[in-house]
Amino acid sequence: MTDTTSSPASEIPNDPGNPPVPPGALLLELVPVPVTDIERAKAFYQDQLGFRLDVDVNPKPGVRIVQLTPPGSACSITLAEGLPTLDMPAGTLRGLHLVVADIEASRARLVERGVDISEVEDLGGVFYAFFADPDGNTWCLQHMPWR
Repeated sequence: MTDTTSSPASEIPNDPGNPPVPPGALLLELVPVPVTDIERAKAFYQDQLGFRLDVDVNPKPGVRIVQLTPPGSACSITLAEGLPTLDMPAGTLRGLHLVVADIEASRARLVERGVDISEVEDLGGVFYAFFADPDGNTWCLQHMPWR
């Protein structure tokens, strides 16, 4: 779904699935993930982690923006090239948390999809399993039994 054109914001239709931003709110909705190869990273996040592909556009020559969202999340990630404001060394993002209801089942699904993920660790009643994307950006599954 690569688009080589862009639309002015005034032409983007309102999506009733997106709730309004309440006054005073600071909503974290997009985290840039620095990668060296967008296609490889897109495949990892989409095929191995099961993130939904939201956007894959080339708004102008030399610029590409890919946005993916973890299942059930209100926060997405972006993989980008050609945007100096998002230029970071690949693999430098650390410790992003994906909160899950059942860490053993979630870990097992990732293992089945070929993700190299650690065993589950109990760190004081909160459970974690750690992994990295192909560029070395680190992630973890986190399970808090009270949630």
